[in-house]
Amino acid sequence: MNQQPNIAAAAFLIADSARAVMLTALLDGRARPAGELAYCAGVTAQTASSHLGKLLAGGMLTVETEGRHRYYRLAGSHVALVLENLASIGPREPVRRRALTHDAQKLQFARCCYDHLAGRVGVAVACGLQERGFLVAASDKQFEVTQAGADWFACVGLEVAAVKPGRRGLARQCLDWTERQYHLAGPLGVRFTDLLCSKGWIRRAKSSRAVEVTPMGWIGLKKHFGIEEQILRVSGDHTV
Repeated sequence: MNQQPNIAAAAFLIADSARAVMLTALLDGRARPAGELAYCAGVTAQTASSHLGKLLAGGMLTVETEGRHRYYRLAGSHVALVLENLASIGPREPVRRRALTHDAQKLQFARCCYDHLAGRVGVAVACGLQERGFLVAASDKQFEVTQAGADWFACVGLEVAAVKPGRRGLARQCLDWTERQYHLAGPLGVRFTDLLCSKGWIRRAKSSRAVEVTPMGWIGLKKHFGIEEQILRVSGDHTV
């Protein structure tokens, strides 16, 4: 019996351009019907059905049935992690710079990386947590929460001790594919993103992975991390 992991099979599934688009469309953690995924990938319903069947068989997706409708989502955060890491592979300096579309700019600025905050805003928040001594980078791409950090999270409404660590720990360093720096992931990153949503600091877009920082959110980000919208947007204009 072959005991080696079948990396080639997973790579084959992701390598197809239509399937890659479908998987990317599901990176916000939400379930979508086959018709919407077919539209995103620019393929027919029949072709989309074939692709989705292969992704299901390969363990990339799960499906939920409601009446006559079937909704597809990523099989878990481990799939999202692989996709994000693959997206981060590539040259830092492209041969030619191409102006980003408006939608691409919004995703680069702030988005959901499956279930946690990413993009320029997500990286800035992670940096702010470290600069204030609330998080400390640890081995194996982990973040350790300091006592000062636990106290701060409690003050904003998140009890760190009540967050159950996952298989890869409590707080993980997730490489941001657009910023090439780490943002906060893991169960703590998920709960913190949920908290920011419940506090009205950020809003998730209905039809994409984009995240909008509200006026209240900018006030909070400046107060707690010194993050200012204009400075953050201008600083991003000089990044690749």
